[in-house]
Amino acid sequence: MNIYVFKTSIEPRDIKSVNELLRTLIPNCKWNYDLEDCDNILRVESRKNIAKLISFHLGMDGFYCEELE
Repeated sequence: MNIYVFKTSIEPRDIKSVNELLRTLIPNCKWNYDLEDCDNILRVESRKNIAKLISFHLGMDGFYCEELE
């Protein structure tokens, strides 16, 4: 299992819409947020490499999303 960590512009008010997007994109994965962190962290656990997929689709929805390495 891989864990991907993203710096984002997601705010608490965005959680519902982002969760819907993630359920559609990666239905069998787990994710969580640390929005108290200054980087508004999104962590995703997946067997597949989904980093570019998530960055692209969140970007298309108007969010900043950069994978942290």
